[in-house]
Order: sequence, then C-alpha cells, then structure tokens
Amino acid sequence: MSDTERDESSAPAAVVLDFLAHGRTEDDRPQYQKQPLAYALDREDFRLYEVVLDEDAGVSIGDTVEMDRSDDRFEHVGEVEHEGLSGGAQSELEYVVEDLVDEEEKRFVDFYNDAQPITLRLHQLNLLPGIGKKLRNSILDERKRRPFEGFEDLKERVSGLHNPREVIVERIMEEIREDDLKYRTFARHEEA
Repeated sequence: MSDTERDESSAPAAVVLDFLAHGRTEDDRPQYQKQPLAYALDREDFRLYEVVLDEDAGVSIGDTVEMDRSDDRFEHVGEVEHEGLSGGAQSELEYVVEDLVDEEEKRFVDFYNDAQPITLRLHQLNLLPGIGKKLRNSILDERKRRPFEGFEDLKERVSGLHNPREVIVERIMEEIREDDLKYRTFARHEEA
C-alpha cells in the first residue's frame, strides 16, 4: 500500500532523524521565509520522509511521530531518498536502525526462522551480507530442530554467524541507501 493510499488510522510511525528549525541551509530564500523541516524514518518499513513543519510543530530528534498528512503540525509530508537527507539525518540513521532492530528483536529473528526461497537458486537468507550457501544451510538445518529465540540463540547455534543482529542492520541500511535493488526484504520504497 503506498503512502497516498494509507488512511489516517494507519499513518506510519516514524522516528525523527534530524530537525532543521530554519529549513535547509542551501535554500536561498530569506530566513523569515524558510519553514522548519524534519527528516524521519518509518519504524515499520524503513521509508524515509521529509516533513515541512508548522512553526509550532514541537518535534525533536528521536521523537516518534505519526506521518499523518492531516496532522496540523505538518505542512507537507513526502518520501525522500537517502541522498536527499541532511547530513545530520544521515549520521543518525544507522543508530536509529540499530535501536529499532533491538526493540523488535523477535521480528528480525523471525526472519531467520521464516525466510523462504526466492528462486530455485536464491534464498532470502542469501540476501543478508556474508551469508553464502554453507551458512544458509546451517541456519536452515538449525531452525528445523527448533525456531531461534533471539540473536544470542542464533549466534550460539549457527557456527560462523558471529553477529546476526549486525547482519540484519547492514541489510536494512543497504536497502535504504540503494534504490535499484532487485530484491527487498525490509525497506520499502515508493512505487514509481
């Protein structure tokens, strides 16, 4: 479902990555004409947003806000590519992704438990950085015995998978940064 199809009750929650009280620095308009601006990351599908704010919006870096286009605090809500983020937002991005992966560990461990083949030659697990055929097969064998309960359980039961949390974070960051990936698992982009 694209953002334009979401109704008010399903507005995505997003974490504010950066807040520019005086708008973009590269904006040549006089200071009094610039509106406050924020960049945010969708908590569910890792979309990036640029939000033009009302003067009295009252948002700060790290806040979680609903990306509800009917919210009076928001003059405009639109998706933005990674390259369109402010330097501050780009600096915060990986930390926020790490926090979200930690907060929703079960969701990401369940990916290891539930990942399926994409084609005859490619499995969803192979999309994760550093996971080749041997490591994939080890994960598949272990999850047949019993589902993984957490990142620590994965690390202990799958030899060679030293940091399963970081592998997920790396893949999410790759999907956020790259707009021309053939396969996406975590980060959605607006359909063209």
